[in-house]
Amino acid sequence: MAANYNDSGLPPLALAELRWAYEHLEHPSLAARLSDLLASPVESGLKVLPVRWQKRVRRGAELAILRALKVALTSLDERTAGPSWDWAHKGLAVATGAVGGFFGPLAVLAELPVTTVLILRSIADVARSQGEDLSATEAQIACVQVFGLGGRSVEDDAAEVGYYGLRISLGLHFERILEFAGRNHGIHIPAAMNLARAIAARFGVVISDKAAVQLIPIAGAASGALLNYLFMQHYQDVARGHFIVRRLERLYGIDLVHEVYLRMAEAERQAERHFSPIEGF
Repeated sequence: MAANYNDSGLPPLALAELRWAYEHLEHPSLAARLSDLLASPVESGLKVLPVRWQKRVRRGAELAILRALKVALTSLDERTAGPSWDWAHKGLAVATGAVGGFFGPLAVLAELPVTTVLILRSIADVARSQGEDLSATEAQIACVQVFGLGGRSVEDDAAEVGYYGLRISLGLHFERILEFAGRNHGIHIPAAMNLARAIAARFGVVISDKAAVQLIPIAGAASGALLNYLFMQHYQDVARGHFIVRRLERLYGIDLVHEVYLRMAEAERQAERHFSPIEGF
C-alpha cells in the first residue's frame, strides 16, 4: 500500500519529484541493469575478475576521479552550456564504448578517464537544468560527488547507508575545499585528494561491474557501445535525483525535504517487513 504524504508540507509536484529522486538514489544499481541486459548475474563475472585487475580498477577509478575533480574546479562552467542534452552525451559515450569494445576488456582502463569526463559533462548539464550555478565551487564539487552516490560499497550495504548518509560521508572534506577556494582562489590539495579517494572507493565498484561484464563470454553479443550507454544512463539518473533533491532543499528547506525523504525510507522498510516471509513457515 502506498504511503500517504498529503501532510508532508510539500506540493504534489514536488512530492512526486522527490519520490522519483528517492527511487533512483536509494537503488542506483548498474549491476542490475547489466544483469537484465545479459540475463546473467554480474556477480558471476566479479568472481573471475583477478585480484591484480581489481587493484588496477581501483587505481584507475581514483585517477579518473582526480581528473574529473580538476576539470570541475577549473573549466566546467566555461565548457558546459545550455539545457540538459542527455542524448548527445549518450551518443559520445556510445562512440567511446564502441572503440573500447573493439579492443576488449583491457580497454576499460584506457577509456575510463575519457568516459569519466564525458559523464561529468552530462552531470553538469543535469545540474544546470535543476538550477545549479556552475560558477560556484560548491555546485562543481556536487557534480563530482555524483560518482560516489552512484556506487555503493559492501560496507555501505552492510550499514544500510542511504543517500543522505553518503552525502555526509562524501562531504567530510567539502568545507575545507570551499574555505580554501574562497580564501586563496585555488584547490586545497590534501582535502581534494581525500575527497577523490572517498568518491573513487564507490566509483570503483561500478567500474568493476562494467569490467566484469566485459569478461563474461555472453557479453560479446553486447558491444562496448551498449555498455557505455547504460553506464551514462546510470549516472544521468543518479545526477538528476541528486540535483532534484538539492533544488527542493533550496525551495522548501533542507530540514523539510530531509524529513519527507526519511519518511519515504521508513515506509519502504515497513512495506518490506510486511511482505517478507514469516519466520518459521
